[in-house]
Amino acid sequence: MVPKIKRKVIESFSQKILIISSLLLIFICSAEKAKATSLSVSPSTGTFEVGSTFDVSLFLNSENKNVNAIRVALEFPPDRLQLVAPTAGQSIVSLWAAYPQYSNAEGTVELQGGVPGGINTGQGLITKLTFRVKSLGPAMIKIMDESKVLANDGGGTDVLDKTSSGVYELVLPAPKGPVVASETHQDQSQWYNNQNVVLNWAGDDEEIEGYSYMLSDGPTDIPDNISEGTRNMVAYENLSDGRQYFHIKSLRDGVWGGITHFAISVDVTSPAKFPIEILPSKKTSARRPIIQFETTDNASGVDHYGIKIVPLSPGVAEATGEENGQFFIEAKSPFIASDLELGSYDVIIRSYDKANNLTEVTETLKITRVFAEVIEGKGIAIKGLFTVSWWLLYGLLILLIAVLVYATWRLKRRFHWLEEKKPSRIKKMHPKIKKKLEELKKLQDKYGKTAIFLLAFSSFMIYGQVSQAEEIDLGPPLVTSVSRNISNEEIFYIGGKTDCAEAEIIIYIQNLKTGETFSQTVKADKKNDWFYRHSGFLSGGEYLLWVQGKVDDQMSPPSPQVKMTVKSIAIQFGSSRLSYETIYLGVIILLLIVVVILTVNMFRHWRKATKRQGRFLKEVREAEVAVHQGFAVLRRDIEAEIAAIGKIKMSKKLLEKEKAREEHLLRDLEEVERHIDKEIWDVEKLGDVK
Repeated sequence: MVPKIKRKVIESFSQKILIISSLLLIFICSAEKAKATSLSVSPSTGTFEVGSTFDVSLFLNSENKNVNAIRVALEFPPDRLQLVAPTAGQSIVSLWAAYPQYSNAEGTVELQGGVPGGINTGQGLITKLTFRVKSLGPAMIKIMDESKVLANDGGGTDVLDKTSSGVYELVLPAPKGPVVASETHQDQSQWYNNQNVVLNWAGDDEEIEGYSYMLSDGPTDIPDNISEGTRNMVAYENLSDGRQYFHIKSLRDGVWGGITHFAISVDVTSPAKFPIEILPSKKTSARRPIIQFETTDNASGVDHYGIKIVPLSPGVAEATGEENGQFFIEAKSPFIASDLELGSYDVIIRSYDKANNLTEVTETLKITRVFAEVIEGKGIAIKGLFTVSWWLLYGLLILLIAVLVYATWRLKRRFHWLEEKKPSRIKKMHPKIKKKLEELKKLQDKYGKTAIFLLAFSSFMIYGQVSQAEEIDLGPPLVTSVSRNISNEEIFYIGGKTDCAEAEIIIYIQNLKTGETFSQTVKADKKNDWFYRHSGFLSGGEYLLWVQGKVDDQMSPPSPQVKMTVKSIAIQFGSSRLSYETIYLGVIILLLIVVVILTVNMFRHWRKATKRQGRFLKEVREAEVAVHQGFAVLRRDIEAEIAAIGKIKMSKKLLEKEKAREEHLLRDLEEVERHIDKEIWDVEKLGDVK
């Protein structure tokens, strides 16, 4: 009894030891796995003044691994930092495969070296780099993905698992002179699309004898010692794109004081025009197409993109829930569209730079049905117009196979009698079927420019108590998006920006053909964006568009007029519309029916011709047999006559004239027989022509 109890206790203790050992092993493995060979930049953060220098060290942590080779690629912004002293110093790398290389134009540093025998280090210095600050703004010194740390295992295994880059803030030196501020360009790190700058500075007018200031491209330039006067404000107009610096110092008691530097960032140029690429194509059956786009900006750089997909069909608009209140959304390339309904769309993409300048481009996208689509349990839908059921498809396939088998059997039987040695000469008949498609000519009346009547609004005052409102300098709204070339089967839209948030935008649309003008009103959003999408189709022709803004009773001047063309691709019958695409499809179907009828008719005539040819050849062969039989009888009679003449010649000597007649008769017989044989052969050859 006791040994059994001891055995159970021992087994239970062994199980606990096993569980504890397993957990300990898992913990050790996890701890080992958590250790990762890393490359890091030190310091990882910091704030440095323009014109100063700072050191950056690159360290290796092998995490108890033995490594023997290192390759490091660094990247830094060349417009803000300049590498001035690349030194290895007390580096763990004792053998450089290539001397450290760098490029201040491209902003790159490359290091590659080895450690004979390997090294295991927790913080091994690879190199120390000294940078000079050129311009203000954020800067990153990044360890690139192609960097490697190779283990000393004989196989050159890359054990680099982690990299830590450095992010720094670059600022102008602290003001040592007058305190400078700007009402037009308040933030020195921000870009503005205003070319005119106003600068103010503070100083004690009683003690200051004068100021010396200048505007230059250098962030730490020093103004001369010539006084510009005692005024504390200056304005510059039409500054060029880029970052410029205002430098100022003051004169007090005959001594020039410290210098204050102030950055002015101007960018009035929009990002470059760019193409929109739609995958798999601009006309596709894919409901979620991929939209790719990319552009550049020389001065401030691209900040973000906005995208809007405008449906051009009423049914599509209802399906996607598009309304005039929905505007651009921020997007990155590639952008995958949501499930789109069948129809046409305008893909509008805006590119914004850091000064809020924008460039807008538009591309047309059409979502169409696939030519043939399998519908489970029903059949195959052709272009979404009609569905061919499975039993009909099977019947047509069986009928087609039967026709092909029958045609093959007929052809085999038809030409079975041809001799193997006889070359087959088949003359293919190519019926010249001239298909004349009448091209629909779009007749467009050319009208001269009709007089554009403008609505004149005048302000008036009401006698009595009048509350004076603050006058708003309301400029004309800007039109950025418009469907300039659409068809009368697509929806018209227009959009843009205005100076005043939530202002009313009045859109005027004038038909140049009829002179009729109508207007629509929408409201701008809080971001000063406005957008209008028409509720129906416009008739074909040319239109003029312009807009005006309205805040309370104040109207802005009209915007520049935009010309729009609406192409006629649909015919209207009352309330029904028939597109030219449907007409073309109907014509194609009609032509296919005609081709089928002609093919059947041609096949029927071919069969008749084949039968007639067979009867003709049969008659020719019968005539040939009859002619040969006739000539055989004729030859026999002539030979009998010649034999009779020969008997006479034995007893009586023929005259020379009779002998010549005998020879001439034989020659005529041979000539006639040869000629008849040739004519029959020619007729047979004519009958053999296929």
